[in-house]
Amino acid sequence: MIYLDNAATTPLDESVLKAMLPYLKGVFGNPQSQHFAGREAAGAVLSARDKTADIMGCAPDEVYFTSGGTEAGNTALKGVCAAAGKGKIVLSAIEHPALLDSAEDMKKFGFIVELVKPGINGIVNPDDVARAVTDETVFCAVMHANNETGVIQPVEDIGKICSERKVFYYCDCVQSAGVLPLNAGICDAMGVSAHKFYGPKGAGALYIRRGANIARLMSGGRQERGFRGGTHNVAGIVGLAAALENAVNNAQANNKKIASLRDGFVERALFEIAGTHLNGDALNRVPSNANISFDGCDGANLLFLLDLAGVAVSTGSACSAGATTPSHVLTAMGLGETRAKSALRFTFGKYNTAREVDEVVLALKTAVGKIRK
Repeated sequence: MIYLDNAATTPLDESVLKAMLPYLKGVFGNPQSQHFAGREAAGAVLSARDKTADIMGCAPDEVYFTSGGTEAGNTALKGVCAAAGKGKIVLSAIEHPALLDSAEDMKKFGFIVELVKPGINGIVNPDDVARAVTDETVFCAVMHANNETGVIQPVEDIGKICSERKVFYYCDCVQSAGVLPLNAGICDAMGVSAHKFYGPKGAGALYIRRGANIARLMSGGRQERGFRGGTHNVAGIVGLAAALENAVNNAQANNKKIASLRDGFVERALFEIAGTHLNGDALNRVPSNANISFDGCDGANLLFLLDLAGVAVSTGSACSAGATTPSHVLTAMGLGETRAKSALRFTFGKYNTAREVDEVVLALKTAVGKIRK
């Protein structure tokens, strides 16, 4: 199998597995327990919190461990709404479903929701965000890098707008963590998910600025300083911190290799296959992502043929897999339904090779040719 769906999930790094193993069996205590077994587990959580906070650029007591990016986004948006009671929510129209669906939920409680569309290049204009933010706005979210196109957003400028207007700003960093520098100072909350940077599934982290007006969603225990009840996933938390540290330390080398593979693939695909279009800004994107539309093809059919050829790709967000409607990201960018439905997302990782690029281009040419006939 040639795996080019690293935006959906990444394989667990061997060094991360090694760091986790002691907490999957030998060190099994509950971190809340007061005896030696609990203290040993609590020490591991404490160390992981320190590492994660250092990389995020915040204090350890501003880091909350979650099950992943979906929980982080839900907690931020719904927690702020619960604390505010009423108001307006502003989101980019290309946010992850975790934010879009959460905002939809809040409409039932009287909240107003406005979506800000990006340009044809997939970039959200800060001026459009500024126009959408009013005195009634209590929450704003524009992600760091989009999960379907990989396009990087001007989050510093958007964060400044929200800060000046005293609006809670959440920055979804699920696709950028371990790839781009994280800076908690630009936002009020930030979410990451371990399995996107070669860590375990089911482990995530949420930064929340100290003093922010936000209510807890998960009751039932004093874990996470009373904000999120539930026994800690110690092995997952240790794995998250180890994976994030490893990804950041090796980001320069990994990004260079991955970008080279991705760029070579895009150049060949666009040159050797007629009627192909790269979606989103060609330069301002994370190094792994290539979102390409193929004239005369249905993306789902193309994915099926590539799967039969042993190549794993996707038609968009893994959380929207199976959807019959075209990508909300591509349509928000102004692309027509036909082009949106003909798109595939190819996302490269550190374990991919140049030989795999050659094999994928060949498989892709065969599949496109078969569909077009």
